[in-house]
Amino acid sequence: MAVAVVTDSTAYLPADLADDITVVPLTVIIDGVEGLEGEQIGPAEVATALAERPAGVTTSRPAPEQFAATYRRLLAAGADGVVSVHLSAELSGTYEAAALAAADVAPDRVVVVDSRSTGMGLGFCALAAARAAATGAELTAVAEAARAAVAATTTFFYVDTLEFLRRGGRISAASALLGTALSVKPILYVADGAIAVRDKVRTASRALSRLVDLAVAAAGEGPVDVAVHHLVAGERARWVGEQLASRLGERLGQQWTSEVGAVVAAHVGPGLVGVVVHRRT
Repeated sequence: MAVAVVTDSTAYLPADLADDITVVPLTVIIDGVEGLEGEQIGPAEVATALAERPAGVTTSRPAPEQFAATYRRLLAAGADGVVSVHLSAELSGTYEAAALAAADVAPDRVVVVDSRSTGMGLGFCALAAARAAATGAELTAVAEAARAAVAATTTFFYVDTLEFLRRGGRISAASALLGTALSVKPILYVADGAIAVRDKVRTASRALSRLVDLAVAAAGEGPVDVAVHHLVAGERARWVGEQLASRLGERLGQQWTSEVGAVVAAHVGPGLVGVVVHRRT
């Protein structure tokens, strides 16, 4: 049996591409009530809760035991090994939980990879691992395929306010202050696994245009796949997707547009538009 690939629910993989990847869900807590992302709680519930009582929405990593049970099941089913790819360790304890489980279950047969991102920034890495596994590649080669995808993937995003990121500790209070001063609209990016301010513009429309410019520049001259994420901002996302398709032309391979799931929604708030660029290698 080939190497099995595991990821977590913040990868937000297109449904038609996720069949060969095992997904371990994170937990969302709304007013003290817990639910598994994608199974019991979706982005709509989170967006509503954030509008009414933002302090009542939090998230939680999977317990190491959840990962351990998954690894044992896959190995018992005949997998040669497991490559487990997860959202940035700078943003969540999920990677740490997976690494603890791997060390407990079979450190020589389970490799945990930090995607240094989330959303399809994570998803592209898990997909690269799955493609390598499908060719019959050995454990180390499958893990290396995921790591190569990390280096080939860039994530930019726009949010209407930095308050939700600040509240969740994903961005500093100083950066959040920058985003509110003089009605500045921030464009952020994932830099070495952490969230940083990339640019500041005056209006949302200019921010979306700048988001497209940055994504096109990150694409370089070669072929790319692109994912556009949003939260309660479908029209914005469609516009960004159309602009990217026009600007990238024949360099654009596959493009997906999707709403983020409940965990990322809890930390960015309504109005998010993000672009993930994966440079094909």
